[in-house]
Amino acid sequence: MRIAHCQFEPKSGDFDANLAKVSEGLKAAEEDRAEVVSFPECFLTGYQDDGERARKHAFAASSPQMMRLLDVTAKFDPTVIVGFNEFRGENLYNTCAIAHKGHLLGTYSKCSAYMRFHTQGREFPVFERETRKDGRVKFGVIVCSDGGYIEPARILAAKGARVVFAPHYNYINAAGLIGHFMKVRADHTARAVENSVFFVRGNNVTVGKESSVQGFDGVGYGDSYVIDPHG
Repeated sequence: MRIAHCQFEPKSGDFDANLAKVSEGLKAAEEDRAEVVSFPECFLTGYQDDGERARKHAFAASSPQMMRLLDVTAKFDPTVIVGFNEFRGENLYNTCAIAHKGHLLGTYSKCSAYMRFHTQGREFPVFERETRKDGRVKFGVIVCSDGGYIEPARILAAKGARVVFAPHYNYINAAGLIGHFMKVRADHTARAVENSVFFVRGNNVTVGKESSVQGFDGVGYGDSYVIDPHG
């Protein structure tokens, strides 16, 4: 499976701008012959840190916004994994849509969501992608802090996933940067080795609060990578 990740910074609440970046990323991924491309956590809505703003820009999986996303994906071959704040009834979820060639294959909602305004996800779907080199490859999706726990990746591996994608949105102050880097890398290495999967961390790049949806000085330091089953 040939993969890509776009370390773009989303614009908070600007769906049109973020969707244009998805189109840009899909085009680049297709030119590089990628079969799956991922984007950072909550990319389509932006990553908000308060419930009022998150709800203002959220949308449902059956909404016109989702139809517009699917229209974009129909123009390209790569399967896309892209996040958004999802309305499901009255509840708000931190969700990733998995789409291919104009079709919504499914969604995954973050199960370790620590923002109080998010409802925890409870489903762990597995998807398949036909690849040029490896035939049909099963993969699953978790989100950011899910990778710090054993169970989410373990459930996906038990369902046959060979690849686990983990979109992130990280914006860290300088004092916590090294500690965060070390913990995240250790967690992801453990998930790859204990489950014999390829673990794909996909992060964002952000420099300073002027380019961030957050209100303090920090950095989104990228550090996207793939860890193989041997660590």
